Amino acid sequence: METANDTIIIEFFLKGFSSYPRLESLLFVLCLVMYLITLVGNGIIIAISILDSHLHTPMYFFLSNLSFLDICYTSTFIPLMLVNFLSKRKTISFIGCAVQMCLSLATGSTECILLAMMAYDRYVAICHPLRYPIIMNKRVCLGMAAFSWILSFLKSIMETVIAMQMPFCGHKVVSHFTCEILAILKLICVDTSLNEIVMLVGSIMLLPIPVMLIFISYIFILSTILRMNSTEGRHKAISTCSAHLTVVIIFYGTIIFMYMKPKSKEAQISDELFTVLYAVVTPMLNPIIYSLRNKEVKEAVKKVLRKSFFSM
Repeated sequence: METANDTIIIEFFLKGFSSYPRLESLLFVLCLVMYLITLVGNGIIIAISILDSHLHTPMYFFLSNLSFLDICYTSTFIPLMLVNFLSKRKTISFIGCAVQMCLSLATGSTECILLAMMAYDRYVAICHPLRYPIIMNKRVCLGMAAFSWILSFLKSIMETVIAMQMPFCGHKVVSHFTCEILAILKLICVDTSLNEIVMLVGSIMLLPIPVMLIFISYIFILSTILRMNSTEGRHKAISTCSAHLTVVIIFYGTIIFMYMKPKSKEAQISDELFTVLYAVVTPMLNPIIYSLRNKEVKEAVKKVLRKSFFSM
């Protein structure tokens, strides 16, 4: 890729927290522990969703998709970030940067759509319980999941290709710990209006529209729950939705805080710290939330552990 002064960008320097070596050591330990918890927790959710026949339902199909997404998302940047925390040469190749950007955008975008799909699944389960097996059949669930993945990857490939084919300025220092697209766009020498338009369209598809669908779904769910005569039925309906709603609030709440708060011209260390914690902590919390708030998940974990223990 040629820059304004006819040089070729073959790698980028990820600035990250290089100015705070002591902080890097602390973040290395914290991020490593949280990454391992993310892998184990989400791996358990996927395993029990496959091994326990009682969990072969649309709800757990989407939940295992969400867990797989969290593993993929964190794996796109945490391993390299951990290496950079301990290394003096914090670089990434041009191709590696493009791949990392595309995969992180795709997995993050897929989660936005998937959370809306999960809200619709809960709406059908609670508002139309008799028709639930017919509406949310296996073919429909596979189609919804495939739509989430394909649309997100097409969007992310488009954004990445447009960004990485632009001419870059002389320096190649990325003021971030990953190849985050907004940080990369700051290195481009020419007008980035096309990038901003494409990203705006993508943001509308992945933020207002899914949030609106989730909001509408929960309005109908709440209305149905309030009309239930059985206290046990209300409690069961609330328990099946509470975990998903908690994940939605954490996920979209942090995104809105990150992108809607006033931006200063200079990147603040607090902003970068919040981004790290958001990107690492949120995927770690998802399996914990679903495990604590869902009796079926807890029972399935106990059942799988008992089977593993007796088989040994």
